[in-house]
Amino acid sequence: MPSGVHESCHLTQFTDLGLAEPLLRSIKDEGYTDPTPIQAAVIPKVLEGRDLMGIAQTGTGKTAAFVLPVLSRIKELEITPKRAGCTALILAPTRELAAQIADSIRIYGRYMKPAVAVVVGGVKHNPQIRQMAPGVDVLVATPGRLLDHMGTGTIRLDGTSVIVLDEGDQMLDLGFMPAIRQVMNALPKKRQTMLFSATMPDQIRSLARDFLVNPAEVAVAAVSKPIDRIQQRVIHLPHSEKKAMLSKLMADPDIDRTIVFTRTKRGADRVSEGLVKAGFGAAAIHGNKSQNQRERALRDFKEGRTTILVATDIAARGIDIDDVSHVFNFELPNIPEAYVHRIGRTARAGRSGVAISFCDGTERQYLKDIEKLTNLTIEAEGTPQPFEKPPAPGANRNRGGSRPQVKANNQSKPTGGRRQDESGKPRRPRRRKRPAPAQ
Repeated sequence: MPSGVHESCHLTQFTDLGLAEPLLRSIKDEGYTDPTPIQAAVIPKVLEGRDLMGIAQTGTGKTAAFVLPVLSRIKELEITPKRAGCTALILAPTRELAAQIADSIRIYGRYMKPAVAVVVGGVKHNPQIRQMAPGVDVLVATPGRLLDHMGTGTIRLDGTSVIVLDEGDQMLDLGFMPAIRQVMNALPKKRQTMLFSATMPDQIRSLARDFLVNPAEVAVAAVSKPIDRIQQRVIHLPHSEKKAMLSKLMADPDIDRTIVFTRTKRGADRVSEGLVKAGFGAAAIHGNKSQNQRERALRDFKEGRTTILVATDIAARGIDIDDVSHVFNFELPNIPEAYVHRIGRTARAGRSGVAISFCDGTERQYLKDIEKLTNLTIEAEGTPQPFEKPPAPGANRNRGGSRPQVKANNQSKPTGGRRQDESGKPRRPRRRKRPAPAQ
């Protein structure tokens, strides 16, 4: 990829950036006057029509950095979308992030009233088809569901002039790279392309090299460095004591709104159930939940009906709520970058926050990797547990992990333990019929 442009922009007010007047009105309604560093650096470049690579952590104002200039260009150029098509396409890794980007578009575009559609998995196809039929100004989509619609001809991209890839490294982690390349190859050659990512692994650089033309590069803050306003600590303890410790800490009156992270979906459910039994308002959010369940859990969390959200990493970057006071890592992530994204859910919009992590013997290497990546030693409490080898991916630790996977063709079955029915209760073993005695 051509060497990028690392900007230090001296523009200090939104009125200096060249945005369309209706957008300036909506920004004023929201109470904003000064852009964040990434907004000040990105917006003028996007308005010029340049391709752009943005490297920024969550919580830096990245969404507005691309939403505002995209809407401004749509207003300025007065582009009419084709039927079943879109003028601008924004790809996001998760349903939650897609929904939040769409909300931002509607808020900032309130005086423009752009046509916006959200196309994600977990919901029925037909409402999305009807929404897309007349064409929309902005389509926010997850890669898999978008490809489904493209395959059946219900969405076309031949009239798309702007493409934004948000959270590129997360889409890489989720295995979306082949789908993204298919989408990119279906777009017109003449277009504006933007890619945003918190980290820059080789595959993301390769994607940028293949699809961006002479991009400006804007880097805000050190890659993978946690926000300085977050007070971090780690508690060493056996895995069997984690639930009791979590309940004890949750009784602290200083804890207002909290996100608890686990490594597995089943673990998220168990932690959430344990907190509810202990008298706390908690809900789990992960990939096995339906779209309606995920939206309801997020809405209850935002509106204060639920004060604790238990989530897996796949949902981490779709949770954009300003007043999260604490983040708990019930289990440390095995990918150190994920730690940065997790704790970035607190200390947003200029506030401070607290991140508390539990570490058992199988996670001590994960803690070392996190401290190496972030270049800091996290304040520790408790006695470090003896080193244990982490369980293999998918192995059943019988303590909050996922069950062994069963192949779709039923050629292999989980071994060990009694079979369970759909409620999770053990089934009685079936009696085999003895062959009839020979006559």
